[in-house]
Amino acid sequence: MAGSQGDVIDFSALEKELQAAVEADGRSLRENQAKLRAVDQKVSSYQEFRDIVLSCHLRPLEKKDTTGTSRKQPWNPLVSPSNNQPYGRP
Repeated sequence: MAGSQGDVIDFSALEKELQAAVEADGRSLRENQAKLRAVDQKVSSYQEFRDIVLSCHLRPLEKKDTTGTSRKQPWNPLVSPSNNQPYGRP
């Protein structure tokens, strides 16, 4: 019976299932830690508690994420960088 179709193991499906289980476990752990932090902070409303738990997957930006790249969008797009005059005026 070892050669029958029922004995074939689909390793890619097993790997996907394992990956999904690991991600679900990580999400559950993060949410639980966020709940404990929210209770410890003594939030004033359920909405605050819920917001903390829903945002537990977010991480703060690191310095390398904010520096080192040039800005393509000027702070004020209506001001010309060369003469600091609005584009529509001479």
